[in-house]
Amino acid sequence: MASDSKNGGTVIIKKYANRRLYNTSTSSYITLDHLAQMVKDNVDFQVIDAKTGADLTHAILTQIIMEEESAGEQMLPTNFLRQLISMYGNSMQAFLPGYLEASMDHFRDNQAKMRKAIEESIGANPLAQIAQRNMEMFKAAAAAFVPGGAVKDEAKPVTEGDDLDALRKQMAEMQQKLDQLSK
Repeated sequence: MASDSKNGGTVIIKKYANRRLYNTSTSSYITLDHLAQMVKDNVDFQVIDAKTGADLTHAILTQIIMEEESAGEQMLPTNFLRQLISMYGNSMQAFLPGYLEASMDHFRDNQAKMRKAIEESIGANPLAQIAQRNMEMFKAAAAAFVPGGAVKDEAKPVTEGDDLDALRKQMAEMQQKLDQLSK
C-alpha cells in the first residue's frame, strides 16, 4: 500500500452505501483503523462515494479523529474545539485551514529536529559511552562465572578508542585469572 503513495499514485478507497470501505489497490475491504494506519504510514488516499463519485476524504478523516478521540486519550483540548467551532461562519474562517496546516507542518519539523538533536546528544554523551563500557565489563564478568560461557566479541563502535581496548584486555586477563582459580 505504501508503495502506491510513494510512486505518486493516490490509493482510491470506495465507500459503499452499506458503509463498507473498499481499497481498490489491494482489492479488499478495509476499516477506519486501516485508513488511520495508512495516514500514519504516509499513504496518500482518497475516499470516494461508490455511487455518486463524491469525494468523502474530509468526512472520513474527521470520523477517524472522532473515533480516536472517543476511544483513547484525547489529543484535542475542549477549549480548542470550542474555539474551532466558533470560527465557523466567522470572517476569518477562510484563513484558519491554511494557518492550522502551517502550524502543524511547523510542529512536525520541530519534532523531527528535536528527535535528531536527542539522538545526536546521546551518541556524543560521555556518560552513555561509560554506561556502555560498564555494561560490557558486567557482561564479561558475568560470563566468567557461567561455566562454558564465552564472551562474544561484539563489533565496537567507531567512537570507542584505545581506552576500550585496554579495558577489554584487562577483562580478558581477569577472566583468565578467574578461570585458573576455578580449576
